[in-house]
Amino acid sequence: AEDVSGMPGLAAPAKDGGCGFDYRFAMGVPDYWIKLIKEVPDEHWPMGRLWHELTNRRREEKTISYAESHDQALVGDQSIIFRLIGGEMYTHMRTTDESLRVERGLALHKLIRLITLATGGNGYLNFMGNEFGHPEWIDFPRAGNNWSFHYARRQWHLVDDAALRYQFLARFDRDMIALARTFSIFKSGEPRLLHEHGERLVIAFERAGLIFAFNFHPTASHFGYRIEAPPGTYRVLLDSDSPHCGGHGRLVPGEEHVSLLEEVNGHTRTVLSLYLPTRTAVVLEKLS
Repeated sequence: AEDVSGMPGLAAPAKDGGCGFDYRFAMGVPDYWIKLIKEVPDEHWPMGRLWHELTNRRREEKTISYAESHDQALVGDQSIIFRLIGGEMYTHMRTTDESLRVERGLALHKLIRLITLATGGNGYLNFMGNEFGHPEWIDFPRAGNNWSFHYARRQWHLVDDAALRYQFLARFDRDMIALARTFSIFKSGEPRLLHEHGERLVIAFERAGLIFAFNFHPTASHFGYRIEAPPGTYRVLLDSDSPHCGGHGRLVPGEEHVSLLEEVNGHTRTVLSLYLPTRTAVVLEKLS
């Protein structure tokens, strides 16, 4: 069900007095992403508020999380990738092109989709090409466009063109969807926040036995960054900065991390010491 009123019981069984829908869309999530991208400089994205928006839902109702849908893709609005990259979608999306705006857009697009999926309630929605950053809007034939079919399309061939960067966004989408399925993320209960730092723009949480760590900072890479985690040995499963997904390869594929004991204010805790490059997310699996 698509509902902006927050009506109680929308996704509750009819026998219990509800409306009988199986799921409701978490409609505040895509609205908040657009608000951040449009109104807030990258270095001021509020991590605490972001976590609240991503996890703010009724636990007794099943919800579907998504980064964008038809509200952003239809004519009159812009998709997330177009808001991030703009006109350079048409001029600098070849793998040989150099563009700071494109680099920023691709990195944030991956982070936005991964954290939306990983914090989602009971499911995740892709929408008509956003899984590979489709560059244009959808516009159905109408009097205002002289009944044109030109934009009533999705250019699926873009993702198959080895000379373009769309392939990298698609690979990352396949990898994160496979991760969610392999570890049954949506059947594992709610995500548990481990760390959030507003100035360093870092969020880390645990779900389905995995550790998710995000660095949204546009300029600061964090070396030896301490994140509280259960004791054990962890291995990197997914890295948004992997060259396989169009990244810069600043992390070691499959690298293992052993938890450390750290004393803080007289209390001992177990932490992971991680390298978190700028605009990068990493997912770690506990081995032992």
